[in-house]
Amino acid sequence: MLAALAAWMYGGTVGAAAAGGYPDHPIKILVGFPPGTAADTTTRLIAPTLGTLLGQSIVVENKPGASSTIAVDAVIHAAPDGYTLFMGTVSNTVNPALIKDLPFDFETDLAPIALVGTVPNVLVVHPSVRAASVAELVALAKARPGQLTYGSAGTGTILHLSGELFNAMAGVKLLHVPYKGSSQAMTDLLGGQITAMFAPVSTALPHVRAGTVRALAVTGAARTPVLPEVPTMLELGYAKFVTGVWCGLVAPKATPRAVIDRLAAVVERAQASPDVTGPFAAQGIDVLRGGPDALGRTIHDETVKWAGVLERAGVHRE
Repeated sequence: MLAALAAWMYGGTVGAAAAGGYPDHPIKILVGFPPGTAADTTTRLIAPTLGTLLGQSIVVENKPGASSTIAVDAVIHAAPDGYTLFMGTVSNTVNPALIKDLPFDFETDLAPIALVGTVPNVLVVHPSVRAASVAELVALAKARPGQLTYGSAGTGTILHLSGELFNAMAGVKLLHVPYKGSSQAMTDLLGGQITAMFAPVSTALPHVRAGTVRALAVTGAARTPVLPEVPTMLELGYAKFVTGVWCGLVAPKATPRAVIDRLAAVVERAQASPDVTGPFAAQGIDVLRGGPDALGRTIHDETVKWAGVLERAGVHRE
């Protein structure tokens, strides 16, 4: 009884404060991957405009590890007052089918705020690789079974699953090398330590333009304007090969609805600002609109989808 009364009083206090003057001090957004990754880039590009609209500073904090589950756990246990948020990604909907004994349920233990953006992947190889097309990479992989490698942002990330999907559809076996983030994988690709990777366009773009990696295909439903000469996997005959890193802002579950609605409205306003749309487009990030209900549906649908994909692929929880 006392616990219930305390919870009611605490929730009422937070709710009243939210309705009266939220926010009145800086807000922190945790990112579960290192700097340079799609989630990090997306968050850092929209954060300044969110801060301007809210009248407070937005601090972006990278907390990588365990496919972002460390950051998720930190947010779940943070005060539900709107001052600690998390930039969720598709990886958070894949993890339940890959990781045993997760200490939380991403779908039910967090409050969705708004969809933010999505970044298609691009298949890139080191320039020393004798493959100027996907067909040539497949031929090389079949001639050298088990010798070519691909990096990812970690086991269970969409970059990993894109590689496994490619292996299955192309009938090859590129060996998976997991990293803590796509930027680390890209570093090793630049150094020639790995053969290839499916990288977020935002991560790979400067290296493609510099000629330090070679782009073979993108995984969006259409070609990306920042790499218009690169074909899609769909164009190359890989039916339904559409993958990418979507991002959506979430908060601790008990965050007052007044705070959630305020943040959702500000995200929508930020997405219409040239200060966001311009940098997003330059990095190959597509605006993805939708409030709490839309993000909630996305989280549910993606969780179901990837569980099915992994089951059919014979990938089990570790």
